[in-house]
Amino acid sequence: MTLVKALSAAGLVLASQLALAAGPARIASFDHGSLDTLDALGLGGQVVAVPKQAMPAYLSAYAGADYTDAGGLRSADLDALRAAGPSLILITGRQGDIKEQLAAIAPVRDVTLQGDDYWSALSAKVRTLAGDLGAADQADAALAGLAQRLAELRDSVDGHPKVLVVTHNDGRFSLRQEPVVTQLLQLDAPALPEGVETVTNGTRSFTPLTPEQMARMQPAALLVVDRSAAIGNTPLDPATLRQALDQAGGQDIRLGYLTPALWYLSGAGLQSVRLQAEEAVAAL
Repeated sequence: MTLVKALSAAGLVLASQLALAAGPARIASFDHGSLDTLDALGLGGQVVAVPKQAMPAYLSAYAGADYTDAGGLRSADLDALRAAGPSLILITGRQGDIKEQLAAIAPVRDVTLQGDDYWSALSAKVRTLAGDLGAADQADAALAGLAQRLAELRDSVDGHPKVLVVTHNDGRFSLRQEPVVTQLLQLDAPALPEGVETVTNGTRSFTPLTPEQMARMQPAALLVVDRSAAIGNTPLDPATLRQALDQAGGQDIRLGYLTPALWYLSGAGLQSVRLQAEEAVAAL
């Protein structure tokens, strides 16, 4: 980052902090995790706009008429957003292509988690957002409560099952690195079989897996995040995957079909992390 860009970024952060300090914030959140955190902390009244397309069910209250529809996660309705008059816009990498357009409306903050330690990154995100809104004590209490719930869920798991998490997309599957499962619940993933390779496409890397390869890995449970269903495309037929696993020798693998919007469109929030952890443990 150049010095000019660094100073500009610092200026935007300072401007947003000054705006928040001047009175109640008017927040537009393109990050469902931040939205559910604000809701959990009793700060939902400061939200003025959200992308209502494919809103997760647990946030359905924000799809109501009291909140401006800011469009989609990747394609904002800039006119509606401008009319809502936000003082702060929360984004993640999904909005990278429209960041400059959003910044022309109000100060933008990228709330993407930073670092490899998921709990530390989540805690920093929650505390930073809450601190700017005068809710630091509520954030500390909520994080303590979440940590206790995660400990209860870890203790409820019988033994040390190997858990494989995959993403489904248009009939294809790929390995999903899911820190809620591996870090917060401390469940190990099975080793990849020989012949499985990671593919790089531009800046993105993914590891394709077939049902036969998944069966060879012999996890105790296979958890599926259905991207196709989350974005409105043809969802996975769990019965078809079950049949393919059985035919490949994976009859003993427990198959869990996770809530698509919760896992693909949301996450990294006080509510979503708890819901995800509870759903993963329930699938075991």
